[in-house]
Amino acid sequence: MSEKSKPRVAIFDFASCEGCELQIANIEEEIIDLVNLVEVVSFREVMKEHSDDYDIAIIEGSIVRPMDVESLKVIRKNAKILIALGACACIGGVNRLRNRFTKEELFNEVYGKTGFGDNPLFDVLDETKPVDGIVPVDYYIPGCPIDRNEFKRVILALCEGKKPELPGYPVCVECKKNENVCVFEKGQFCLGPVTRAGCDAICPSHGNSCEGCRGLIYEPSNECVKEVLSRYGLDYEEMTRRRNMFNCCGREDQ
Repeated sequence: MSEKSKPRVAIFDFASCEGCELQIANIEEEIIDLVNLVEVVSFREVMKEHSDDYDIAIIEGSIVRPMDVESLKVIRKNAKILIALGACACIGGVNRLRNRFTKEELFNEVYGKTGFGDNPLFDVLDETKPVDGIVPVDYYIPGCPIDRNEFKRVILALCEGKKPELPGYPVCVECKKNENVCVFEKGQFCLGPVTRAGCDAICPSHGNSCEGCRGLIYEPSNECVKEVLSRYGLDYEEMTRRRNMFNCCGREDQ
């Protein structure tokens, strides 16, 4: 990117609730600081203008249709940097729950047996995929929804020519920093021991258990986790089952 001009940023959405984009809009007055650093040329959530000339593409949502695949490939070709935004884009998210069913089962359950002929809007892939299941991704901003402060840090780092880094430690570290009582002690089940930190343990800090929306840490210590679970009379299979909510699987499974 040229040092003489602001990076041009375009934000796109695929299969998602668009809550992560809303988090960007919710930065409110601080968004002025970001706008001073970048030029937003496309952001359907908040503006009607659009341009295909951009340096950074930010993608929310998982990929479910053949037409999405083609659109994503064009975006990747145009962008110097591509960022996956939120759980759906980063790891498939809740949309990936459909992968346990066939397309026929899904259509019959949702639409009945009406059928939609050759309408491309209703043509879906055999499996929902995260963005990096289709094209290379340069950086990730995980979460459901994303953390606004983390978003600002990533954009600022890129504008300064630095490589944004995600925490490699689990949510439990942030819980301890916040002096939270472990939710296991409260009789709840938590995915904090295997989930990537960076959210400031927002769910446990408000009395809820971690659901794993930020995906797995790079190298979870399975034996350590099993030891923690056994201390509370729980088993590892339950943790594996609960990971299905956000399909918080390892990179090799994507």
